[in-house]
Amino acid sequence: MTTTIALFNNKGGVGKTTLAYHLAHMVARLGWRVLAADLDPQANLTSAFFDEERLERFWDQNGTDTVVTAVAPLVRQVGDVRIPVPQEAGDRLWVLPGDLSLSKFEDRLSNSWPLSYQGDEGAVRVTTAFFRMLQGCAARVGAHVVLVDVGPNLGAINRSALLACDDLVVPLAADLFSLQGLRNLGPTLRQWRDNWQRFVLPNAPTEVPTPDGTMRPLGYVVLQHAVRLDRPVQAYDRWLRRIPNEFHQSVLGQPETAIDSQGDPYQLASLRNYRSLMPLAQDARKPMFDLKAADGALGSTGRLVQICYGEFQRLAVRLMDAAEIPAASMV
Repeated sequence: MTTTIALFNNKGGVGKTTLAYHLAHMVARLGWRVLAADLDPQANLTSAFFDEERLERFWDQNGTDTVVTAVAPLVRQVGDVRIPVPQEAGDRLWVLPGDLSLSKFEDRLSNSWPLSYQGDEGAVRVTTAFFRMLQGCAARVGAHVVLVDVGPNLGAINRSALLACDDLVVPLAADLFSLQGLRNLGPTLRQWRDNWQRFVLPNAPTEVPTPDGTMRPLGYVVLQHAVRLDRPVQAYDRWLRRIPNEFHQSVLGQPETAIDSQGDPYQLASLRNYRSLMPLAQDARKPMFDLKAADGALGSTGRLVQICYGEFQRLAVRLMDAAEIPAASMV
């Protein structure tokens, strides 16, 4: 059985794609079979995995399967979703490449949403295209988990992508913008879930596989950006302390209560800033925690690589536990 987890925050610039890339590598390193799916029209996750030569082949008119070639028959209204062949990116790790042209699917999804309420088969096939594509791709490679990267907005593409997912993880920074993002995210997710389960599922054609639309929030990951000289540490801590209660209220729909960030079970991790490692990792085209001395990870930088490995290892284990995915030795 495959579990699909989306990494999403409608506030951009929090390090969501970097988190998805490193988690995919670490979860696979720990023994699970992982499919990383890029449903962000900016395709940043795909470009993190592959060099420009591979990207050019993916995006060539007659190139490799991507999310766009999968939904192209629906965009042109000449057929149903195709199941792409995922690209191998490492041991137990595959990637479903994204494509900048995915934005062309937005209007088709928007127009199909209200028609799905009426049980229109064509509309339901469009709305469930991502779900059926992800399930088919996961089956091709025997993935235990699908990690889905989506763009930072609350549009039709993300609505369809998130409805296709079992679980949701919210990456965020300790600032006002992330808190406001949580306030927008929570009510929207509940509305999408409610509308899907109340109006679409009861009327959906039985011959079209449909997701449950649970979108269960597993928790959040705080990505600690470097504190600027013009931003006192006290201000950072103030926002950090407000995150747990805002997540519980806005995303989980719970009443206001005093929650300490250190004791919040929904805080999956608080990752330190690894800005010094990022340029080295990008040049070496590997995760930050895989950097070696030959890549420039010397002295204190080498020690930071070890810390990075430990933090992502703990996060990967906690994520899989929260998602109730059996240990790699048992699957």
